[in-house]
Amino acid sequence: MTPLVVLLALAGAAWGLAADRIAVRWPAHEPGEGGRRPGWRTAVTVAAAAIAFGLLAVRAPEDATFAVVGAWFVVLVLLFAIDLDQRLLPDALTLPSIAVAAVLLATGLNPLVRGEEVAAVAAAILFPAILFALSIPFGSGALGLGDVKLMVAAGLVAGLSRTLTGLLAGAVLAGVVLLVLVALRRITLRSYVPFGPFLIAGIAWGILASL
Repeated sequence: MTPLVVLLALAGAAWGLAADRIAVRWPAHEPGEGGRRPGWRTAVTVAAAAIAFGLLAVRAPEDATFAVVGAWFVVLVLLFAIDLDQRLLPDALTLPSIAVAAVLLATGLNPLVRGEEVAAVAAAILFPAILFALSIPFGSGALGLGDVKLMVAAGLVAGLSRTLTGLLAGAVLAGVVLLVLVALRRITLRSYVPFGPFLIAGIAWGILASL
């Protein structure tokens, strides 16, 4: 383990803690719902961010990739924390992510999708549509529009194969965690559990696994 890996893991943990504290205040909560003390959500967010940034230090092969993926991970960690706390992926983060990703794609500044621009656009259209269609039988609350917008940004940032890997990894992770929680009787089959954190973890894994 190199000093860079340790440093980035610690930086990731610090950002995870900051993201958790931001999530209890922003976006605005309903009266009486904000101000949660650090707890299991904090620990999960800190650990996830530390792992993501530590692995980024190991896997990123070049400065341009490191910069793009690192910036994307900063956004993903904050989205992760907010969705855990509020079951929300705010437009204030997802929509600018789509715009920035589109600019990087169009200008060729994103090394993850360089030479694969058409496939990235296809991923940004097809995967959100498929995910939304699959959620319809489960009712209107099964998938939020924030998840759809996140998938659009992910497609533009990561491209076709990485986004597919991320979607599948997120679905598998969600299934495993939900089965464990049901078995432990922490939730029931009727409980609502946000898919966003699992999707975000899958997206990050899809990128890291391919670098």
